[in-house]
Amino acid sequence: MTTRPDKRDAASVGEQTWSVHGGNHAGSAGEGAAVREPITMANSYHLPADPSTMDWSNPEHLTYTRNTGVNQIALQDKLTALEHGEDCVVLATGVAALHAVFFSHVGVGDHVVVADATYEATYKLWTSLLPRKYGIEATFVDITDLDAVRAAVRPTTKLIVTEVIANPTTKVADIAALADIAHAGGALLMVDSTFTPPPLFRPLDHGADLVVHSLTKYINGHGDAMGGAVIGTASAVEPVRSEAMVDVGGVISPFNAWLIMRGSVTLPLRLRQHQASALELARFLEADERIAYVAYPGLESHPQHDAAVRQFGGTGAVDAGFGGIMSFALRGGPDLQNRFVAALRVITSAVSVGHDESLIVHVGTTGPRVAAYPDGFREYGHLRFSVGLEDVADLRADLAAALDAVSD
Repeated sequence: MTTRPDKRDAASVGEQTWSVHGGNHAGSAGEGAAVREPITMANSYHLPADPSTMDWSNPEHLTYTRNTGVNQIALQDKLTALEHGEDCVVLATGVAALHAVFFSHVGVGDHVVVADATYEATYKLWTSLLPRKYGIEATFVDITDLDAVRAAVRPTTKLIVTEVIANPTTKVADIAALADIAHAGGALLMVDSTFTPPPLFRPLDHGADLVVHSLTKYINGHGDAMGGAVIGTASAVEPVRSEAMVDVGGVISPFNAWLIMRGSVTLPLRLRQHQASALELARFLEADERIAYVAYPGLESHPQHDAAVRQFGGTGAVDAGFGGIMSFALRGGPDLQNRFVAALRVITSAVSVGHDESLIVHVGTTGPRVAAYPDGFREYGHLRFSVGLEDVADLRADLAAALDAVSD
């Protein structure tokens, strides 16, 4: 018989050990049993002999996959421990996870404080959908201006919403300070940590109440499955499970849960490579006079570099770093940025981040979010660059060749 580590063991084993074994409930049934949790492609499970008194919406029992499933439970167990949380709900996408938090914790007449530089779906939810449908008011603030955040909190404020590293500006939020502000005002702090997965950073350790991940990105890491997760205190996660998952129905499919579980095994190893390559490439680009700016928290020129070093540990610890995503632009207009992207041969022009392959996308100078962006973003637009796992020498050579190809 083989005994796998469970949630109780997570604190006593290493990061990579838990990434390999955490949440895997298979392999304990003796000879011939599966080593890995198999995919359970079922939408229904056997009922007890007398189901007449059952609560059909209870997600604690395996009855119907919209309530919970075997592969979902396995992934939730792994993520709960990886983030040092008490509970976790896994959903169909990262946006489903964001909406689930907002739907469950904010109601008519409530108020939220939101970082002004944030993911587009978060921006749209709080500038259009939720205020229009439910009369919820949102105040957008520079999340690094703690006085502005304090001033924005009202008696009706229920949530402060931020990312750790903002998409796409890479602005770095001080999570511990924001948690203090939220709790002093009787609100919860929700942190989108998609750009900073564990072991890079754990917002719950710094006072956050809820952490959201687009599992589609780093935790899956292979660009082949979609999912989202909400992790946090048991009391904060419970309404997300009972209301947004069961009754709204944004549950993850068993196959996607299995794929993400598989991808998460190598997360700590992949993250080290992403971060090491990103820092080298950010320095390479910043040193080139043809580049207008590089926004990457690992650079000393970054406005929140000191905050990033303090929160992420700099480059001294084994798993420390500054993430694998940067934004930059060439000195020129949209046509130059587009020709540069077209000249790349190793780096792929596509949306998303955190994949095994390097991805880049050109975004222009128009749109409702641009007003909150730094000067360089407003003047040149930006190229959001998610550094992959290719040899860093090949990525550097690809960038250099593309720069030469578009230079006069």
